[in-house]
Amino acid sequence: MPAATNRSGGTAMATPRATVAESTLVVSESALVVSEAALVVSEPALAVSEPALVRRGLAARGAAVLLSPYARLALLLLLLAGGAACVLAFAPQQLLTRQLPPGFSGLAAATVFAAGYGLCTVAFVPRPLLNLAAGALFGSPLGLTSALAGTVFGAGLAFVLGRALGQDALRPLLRGRWLRAADGQLSRHGFRSMLAARLFPGVPFWAANYCAAVSRMRLTPFLLATALGSVPNTAAYAVAGARASAPTSPAFLIAMACIAVPALAGTWVAWRKRHHLKAG
Repeated sequence: MPAATNRSGGTAMATPRATVAESTLVVSESALVVSEAALVVSEPALAVSEPALVRRGLAARGAAVLLSPYARLALLLLLLAGGAACVLAFAPQQLLTRQLPPGFSGLAAATVFAAGYGLCTVAFVPRPLLNLAAGALFGSPLGLTSALAGTVFGAGLAFVLGRALGQDALRPLLRGRWLRAADGQLSRHGFRSMLAARLFPGVPFWAANYCAAVSRMRLTPFLLATALGSVPNTAAYAVAGARASAPTSPAFLIAMACIAVPALAGTWVAWRKRHHLKAG
């Protein structure tokens, strides 16, 4: 390659610009080939992503359907129906005549009974039957404690189930005047209203639980009102169950009076309210 002469009279080697340009062209052609290969590879990936997006959309729609208010309400009804079927199969009324297993007594047995008591109340077993069984199995003091613990546990469980699975579906149905009035009363004066419902013998236990769950009443005042309001009735039944073997004893007679008098008073008040409504 010929040498180039600089201004100072010296000579210098010529820069191989053509060779560099040719190398750059070859590299750019290689990059173009690589980019075309990457484009070819990305096309199957795009084809694979479309079914994945479809599956994700179906999964999202399925989850939305399963978590919808009416699906949760159907699950609640299914759970309650299953609980009622178990009650019919196992017949908890046998607790009134069945003795505790040998070696199974005291606080441990009362704790297990309280847990079963709560589950039975969720499945619509009448509380008077369970209260009598508590007194018959454990006596008055421990039977009352176990029955009250089971009452609060069952009420809390029903409240949580009703609030989580039924409130969103049932609240839009509160269109009647009496339903809206009951909802407003429980939402604004929850503790006072629930305390009166527990003391008043004409209100079913399960109905008060699920009405409170559908309303905007908070859980803490609901449980406190349930615990306080359930003491008189529960104590009367527990004492009656403990003294059932001596039906002429003063304790049994007083307990039966404490059961009968509120029931008669509640019936009379309900009849008077009904009479006034007809008259109006």
